[in-house]
Amino acid sequence: MSAGSDQQSIRCMVAKVGLDGHDRGAHVIARAFRDAGFEVIYSGLHKGPDEIVQAAVQEDVDVLGISILSGAHDTLVPKIMDGLEEYGAKEDTLVLVGGVIPEEDRQPLRDDGVAAIFGPGTSIEETIEFVRENAPQR
Repeated sequence: MSAGSDQQSIRCMVAKVGLDGHDRGAHVIARAFRDAGFEVIYSGLHKGPDEIVQAAVQEDVDVLGISILSGAHDTLVPKIMDGLEEYGAKEDTLVLVGGVIPEEDRQPLRDDGVAAIFGPGTSIEETIEFVRENAPQR
């Protein structure tokens, strides 16, 4: 990349993990990220943690946004974090979680490497700004 060129675009994957079938929020975020100039990959519904890890690694994403409303965040998100670590991708992937995550469940997810948790009502602009400020530089 030459010194005068713009910052390379940020590669994001928006992932729906588990049996949660509510994907409107994931679609809204994916579209907003695309409109903000990010490259966006959407996992589709009903993906297992291993499938999400495989796709994130193969696509070499900078940001992995996990949308989860099923209440299984305390088991599924750690499996994704462990998978990223196995592939050596945990350190250079910004992992975000969006959904209804009770306050008492947030710190264990952060301790596991989740960079931020966005609950209902978070503004799209706040999420985009967080990604721009925190996505890994390559």
